[in-house]
Amino acid sequence: MMGETVVLGWLTLELTNSPFLVGVAMGTRMLPLFFVGVLAGALADRFPRHRLLMLTSSGQALTAATLGLVTWLGVVSLGHVLVLTFCAGVLRGVEHAARQSYTHDVVGPASLMNGLAILGVAMRSGWLLGSLGVGAVIAQAGSGVAYFTVALGFLGGALALLPASTPPSPTGAADAGSLWRSALEFLVAVRRDRTLLVLMMLTAGAEVLGFAHQALLPSLARDVLDIGPEGLGALNGARAVGGILGLAAASVRGSVGGGALFVAVLVSFGASLIVLGAAPHVVGFVGVLAVVTVVNAAGALADLLAQSLLQLSVPLHLRGRAGGAWVVAIGLAPLGQLQMGALASLFGVSIALGASGLALATLAGATVLFFPRLKRV
Repeated sequence: MMGETVVLGWLTLELTNSPFLVGVAMGTRMLPLFFVGVLAGALADRFPRHRLLMLTSSGQALTAATLGLVTWLGVVSLGHVLVLTFCAGVLRGVEHAARQSYTHDVVGPASLMNGLAILGVAMRSGWLLGSLGVGAVIAQAGSGVAYFTVALGFLGGALALLPASTPPSPTGAADAGSLWRSALEFLVAVRRDRTLLVLMMLTAGAEVLGFAHQALLPSLARDVLDIGPEGLGALNGARAVGGILGLAAASVRGSVGGGALFVAVLVSFGASLIVLGAAPHVVGFVGVLAVVTVVNAAGALADLLAQSLLQLSVPLHLRGRAGGAWVVAIGLAPLGQLQMGALASLFGVSIALGASGLALATLAGATVLFFPRLKRV
């Protein structure tokens, strides 16, 4: 997944020379999640989740290999990139919903926070290898071969699940009725419980204003720091290291808290983005790597808390759809990637990062004022 992010950003920047269009490409990667999230959650409640994970990984391997082929042949266009990235995003929406609920199946509700933290550490370890490896592959062999490498990674993920078992169906699961009816059942639950809606809103805010900073890393690497594709790989590697450190701390501690801590972590996430905006003008490349690490440690904790609180706020038979709600929330990421790309094109990378970080910290603080019940979740 992270290797795909690296090559997508670099290839789009090469094709267009526009930070805004890099944001468009990153947004296309996430846009399908908003539309398929609830239905993806319904699928995850009705079909074997590990089989869905295998199918979606295989599908993403196919889209990455196709992009690798057209790039290697020298006929790639921005249209190819956007269409195939969009198709991969549809598959990723189902994957995300199934992965969260399958984690719940494996470890149970009492250990969910710990299980998601361990899963996050494993994922970000892969992200670290993918970031550094794909950055080096781009520099040595080009973006086409890098996409082939990404395809092999997705295929390996599918093969790893071959020996996995099918868990028993959750108590109270309703197999009857259509997917649309299953999706409607979750929407009714959201309408009845405002806490779910607030959690989704804060998750979306973190994605739009916080995690969207990845759309600016290609411009930060090439135009601000002048460090090339290997440097871009290192920046994404620092994202992975930060996530590993944050989640490892959460895993060691066990239960990391609820709504109050979620808000505090979001405020820290925003503040660290403000620091990142100023860092290139104050410290060198190594200093920027350190700040990116801190930014993503806060981001990983925010992501862990969002996933866990959503899963634990619903009955057992809605677990897949709770994962789908998280997918819907992060599906708003294109708004953030577009606004960050536009701000960077108009005012520069530093202003874009600082403004987004300030907005995120303000959103988290305002939510506590208007919905104090969140602190008791």
